Amino acid sequence: MEKINVGGQAVIEGVMMRAPRSVAIAVRRPNGEIVVRREMVAPLSERFPVVKLPIVRGAVALIQSLVIGIKALNFSANEAMVEEEKEKGGGEELSSWAMAGTMATAFIFGIGLFFVLPLYATKWLTQLAIISDHNIVFNLVDGVIRVIVFLLYIWTISRMEDIKRVFQYHGAEHKSIFAFEAGEELSVENVRRYSRLHPRCGTSFLLIVMLVSIAVFSLIPKLWPFYLKAGSRVVLLPLIAGISYELLKWSAKHDNNPLVKMIIAPGLALQRLTTGEPDDAQLEVAIRSLNEALDVNAGYADDRLVV
Repeated sequence: MEKINVGGQAVIEGVMMRAPRSVAIAVRRPNGEIVVRREMVAPLSERFPVVKLPIVRGAVALIQSLVIGIKALNFSANEAMVEEEKEKGGGEELSSWAMAGTMATAFIFGIGLFFVLPLYATKWLTQLAIISDHNIVFNLVDGVIRVIVFLLYIWTISRMEDIKRVFQYHGAEHKSIFAFEAGEELSVENVRRYSRLHPRCGTSFLLIVMLVSIAVFSLIPKLWPFYLKAGSRVVLLPLIAGISYELLKWSAKHDNNPLVKMIIAPGLALQRLTTGEPDDAQLEVAIRSLNEALDVNAGYADDRLVV
């Protein structure tokens, strides 16, 4: 099969893997059984050529990843959590609407925490004359606060037991992809040897988003009222995502360059929090998901995915 790029996402007690034309989700039920859901996903670029354009493709990929990710989380929650409640004699399957509502709430919370709160804190610092209200200084401080809030959030959730398991599946996902990219047979023994830190990880992408946003938000006039500044940050997110996607894609292709290694080092370091060393059972789930995705993909080639 021609070499292709694959990506994925850790879900509840499982892993979702994406090939250019397929998605597969493997989840381990409480009884130890691995259940799989797989489907074809046609690239949007075939219907809309504009999606191939730089920047645009990154914004579209982000939206598509969010939609696929919500579906994967919904499936994994039903299989890994609700199934356990059913075995105990209770519990109801989570509806797509319930999961969508939960994700929408999480999205709004994220916007408030990572974009509105740092903006308000920076405005407060300028009002107290602690920092200058110069546009460059304002946006630099705003960006630094945003990165600090992001790092504190990641560190906090990484201490939670349930999240630790998700992060272990995240590590299993990365190891499996590394083994595939190296042309190895996808066995637990082979996959275990690879690193859990991958240069195309979504964690690195989020860190790049935080840094790119500093430059993009500096274009917002400082005389705008607070509500316009806050609203513009939401509106500019697709642009920021598109730019960040191109930077991540470029760095992944040149990760052997010494300078690029220095640039991507912070993202890889952050992955030490968002990934954990998986056990063999978790590696087995990740391998199953990847094999299923590759089987459905049927050998098509593409290079648009983020791990």
